[in-house]
Amino acid sequence: MRSQWLILLSLLPLAYGGQAEDTLLWGAYRPNLYFGLRPRLPESLMTGLMWFGTQDYQSIGKSRHSCEQNELDSYTWTEYDPREGGVQVLKDGLNNVKVTTEFLKIPGGNHGGSWAARIRGEPLRPDEPSRNAFFFYFGLDGMGELEMVTPSDEDGIEGEVAYRGNTPDLGEFKIRIRDGPDNNYITFGPHYEDFKNRVDKTHYYGRPAAFGTIWKAKDYIIAAIAERFRAIANPYAGNLPDAGYMLTLPNDVADNSNFHAVQKIFDGSFQFDVYFESASANRKLTSSTLDQGIPALVEAYNQRFRAKLPHPSDYPVEQRDKLESFSKAVTSNLFGGVGYFYGTSMVDKKFSYEWDEEESTDGDVPTESGAKLTEPKALLTATPSRSFFPRGFYWDEGFHLLHIGQIDNDFSLEILKHWVDLIDDNGWVAREQILGEEARSKVPAEFQTQVPNYANPPTLAMAVTAFIDRFKSAASKDSLSAQDLGMDTGMGGAQVPLGIPDEVVPDSGSKHVHDKELAFDYLKSIYAPLKRHYEWFRKSQRGLIKQYSRKARSRTEGYRWRGRTEQHVLTSGMDDYPRGRPDAGELHLDLLAWVGFFSRTMKDIAAFIGETEDEAVFAKNEQAILGNIEDLHWNEEEKMYCDLGVNEDDESIYICHRGYLSLFPFLLSLLPPDSPHLGSILELLRDPEHLWSMYGLRSLSASHPEFGQGENYWKGPIWIQMNYLALSALHKTYAKQPGPYQQRAQEIYKELRKNVVDNVVKEYERTGYVWEQYDALTGEGRRSHPFTGWTSLTALILAEKY
Repeated sequence: MRSQWLILLSLLPLAYGGQAEDTLLWGAYRPNLYFGLRPRLPESLMTGLMWFGTQDYQSIGKSRHSCEQNELDSYTWTEYDPREGGVQVLKDGLNNVKVTTEFLKIPGGNHGGSWAARIRGEPLRPDEPSRNAFFFYFGLDGMGELEMVTPSDEDGIEGEVAYRGNTPDLGEFKIRIRDGPDNNYITFGPHYEDFKNRVDKTHYYGRPAAFGTIWKAKDYIIAAIAERFRAIANPYAGNLPDAGYMLTLPNDVADNSNFHAVQKIFDGSFQFDVYFESASANRKLTSSTLDQGIPALVEAYNQRFRAKLPHPSDYPVEQRDKLESFSKAVTSNLFGGVGYFYGTSMVDKKFSYEWDEEESTDGDVPTESGAKLTEPKALLTATPSRSFFPRGFYWDEGFHLLHIGQIDNDFSLEILKHWVDLIDDNGWVAREQILGEEARSKVPAEFQTQVPNYANPPTLAMAVTAFIDRFKSAASKDSLSAQDLGMDTGMGGAQVPLGIPDEVVPDSGSKHVHDKELAFDYLKSIYAPLKRHYEWFRKSQRGLIKQYSRKARSRTEGYRWRGRTEQHVLTSGMDDYPRGRPDAGELHLDLLAWVGFFSRTMKDIAAFIGETEDEAVFAKNEQAILGNIEDLHWNEEEKMYCDLGVNEDDESIYICHRGYLSLFPFLLSLLPPDSPHLGSILELLRDPEHLWSMYGLRSLSASHPEFGQGENYWKGPIWIQMNYLALSALHKTYAKQPGPYQQRAQEIYKELRKNVVDNVVKEYERTGYVWEQYDALTGEGRRSHPFTGWTSLTALILAEKY
């Protein structure tokens, strides 16, 4: 039987026109849009989908294009694989339409393959009208050509609309838009006779667009419709025709157009397909490509998902399908939220607050002040929220990569490498990556500028550690690999026949896990910039120890976050968490713990690639930090870890606020299982008067005077990534390794996992979303949504993948 499957697998590349050069080139890499496709190439082809209702003239003012808070009832990728495509469902109650977008990659040729997309819709409420105008657009934001080859017609085009184009990176290609077989159109209403020759046609528009402005497609489309409306409306003054007749594109294309849009106006259910055909693939796509390919993609995805994140055995059988559906959705939305960004960013190399001034005179710091645009850069990154945070966040990305790496290790390494490539010559990387005008359009002006002495928790170290752990785990297993079977793992895998035994299905996302040479080369490639970044942390965020007569076994390992204000330490990631007053003498526990974790990661990389001298240095730094955590930050009187501050007499004092901050040595597994302080930490964690709730761990003690006050961002609400860290520490260290508190850790782990999972799933079922945070008293979802960034870690918690 196994040999028969191998024969079938060996034929798959032929069936799909040859092997792909890069199965990750194309994707839904415009996650800020409800549906936007582009390649991972700067200044290249971009596409998008837009729609509005035609039930009245006001609906055009509520056009759907970019993801917005509280606009649609819901939107979710039910399946999404970055190498194959996916299925997304969008529910638009205002316009009474459920839109399904299906995206399928077809490998082949020398330019990243071809793809097909199907956009179909049906009424959400079948007994009510569902009339909508849909637009699909595409434009070149760089060198190349793009022209319509279908003969023009002022009434619109009947049948397929075709375009051809080329770019230096994509080569020659065609784009074709084709209607489904059973569409219905508006055939009634005032003045129908004047428009009956246009109602079932595809309307179109083409114009030259300025470089870097394709992202303004919605504005271009609405302006074109408005211009046509003004040109034809006068004869109908006081008795306008149906909006579906008047709000259309003008059906003309200007010379040298690099932006094109097509429009289709439907009444009820509909379907249309878009085909992108790479000339080097030499294959024409048809509706059967999608008819057969999408079901195969879905089934293959389900099979692989169950292998990666299996059903939780400790939940009742009757709940497992529901939990799997939830896990698939949040995982798919995390992958569907990966974007490719390219552009300039705003950096102020001189800015500092007064408490940072004494150290801003370093000769390496440039003298110019004021925000300036940098050279353009590229970044492949997951995004926390497609609607509210459609950009790259350093603090978030390490958590994203923990989840992505469990499903597709090599894709997580691609993303990680993009972040590492942003590390500059001094070792700095901006904590927010707001690249280009499109990204900046979604960010308030006060948050756009980045400052080179500002840090963020170095969570990328977690992604590296997770990769090394996956490699070691795979190496320890006596399992059958695709290479052992003589199989090529370079294919996309979307059309793997159903029923193939798991052990012989090639996993194109795990090459680096199963090949030591690949793993070595990858870690070697990121080692130098990561080391530079590590040293930047130790230099730029250094704190003062001896100046305040602080006693510690190391005189150098103390750190404080730069860039804080009176009320916020945005750089810590815990924005409004209570701290002491700003002072050059502060020492921050969480930053020391993060640098300790970073030291351990660098030690592991150095050991893997044979940098033995560096390994010894990193090990020494790690031990010094572990010692200073105890010497500087443990408060025996309060039985907790605290920040240090300085009083009015310039004396060092503890700044103690029970909450996530107090747990950091525990959260990052920097405490040994036999630590005498572990019992106090577990008591604090489990105490309902402080952090414990039936929904997860609160960010600040319920007994704290600031609990729930002010912005109430990190002053009580429950954050899933922090609960994940606690569960991971319990599961992998304190509940697993022998120690005086092992049994207690096991009990807390079981309770906490159930509380977190049950609440997130409950709120998902109630609202249709996962949320940025959860209410500390009620468990209800709060703030931005959907937030399928680190909140999607719930799927890993459920599957116990830490």
